[in-house]
Amino acid sequence: MGVSVSSMAHDSDPYSGDAYLTDTRGKVVRNAYDECWRTGSWTPAKEIWGCGGAAPKKDAPKAEVKPEVKPVAQPSGPQKPAFEKVMLSAETLFDTNKAVIKPEGKASLDDLVSNLQKFPEVELILVTGHADYRGSDKANMTLSQKRADSVKGYLVSKGIAANRVQAEGKGESEPVTHAGDCKGKKGSALSSCLQPDRRVVVEIAVQREVKSN
Repeated sequence: MGVSVSSMAHDSDPYSGDAYLTDTRGKVVRNAYDECWRTGSWTPAKEIWGCGGAAPKKDAPKAEVKPEVKPVAQPSGPQKPAFEKVMLSAETLFDTNKAVIKPEGKASLDDLVSNLQKFPEVELILVTGHADYRGSDKANMTLSQKRADSVKGYLVSKGIAANRVQAEGKGESEPVTHAGDCKGKKGSALSSCLQPDRRVVVEIAVQREVKSN
């Protein structure tokens, strides 16, 4: 008793919940840092074993048994990604507080389109929008999601299959700057200091192994 159903599931098992992104096999997707990719529905109560949740408790064995071989989480693709993670400044892509991609922003995304066309083995990429801390949490979350959706929309308009792109907004929850970095700054100086936090990150989530002939 006391162990929830979600905490007893392991990230290498097929996952049917809504707290984590899954690939076509139903396995939890991991990002470039080998962290389970959470969705906007994630809460601590939905954490699963292998993604931060505790392993289920087991009764002590009554007799000597061989050491347990723990299951190894299945990778979502080969170790070497087809292309490196892309981090785009929000100022390059959008006007202030807007989610419509500027012409110069589209030019920055064309290299990404080329990579996705060149490497069909990349089955899924994650497009994540981020904002700085100014403004309300709700407004920042909404803006970051709209910007991620705009990037996905542009890629799809260039012929990339919609099911190869997952868009998500993180709002101000994952800043690049540290507390105190911009202390005492105001106006344009503060905006410039917080610029690294306003970004769109694109990274490979699922890449299948390509066997050479």
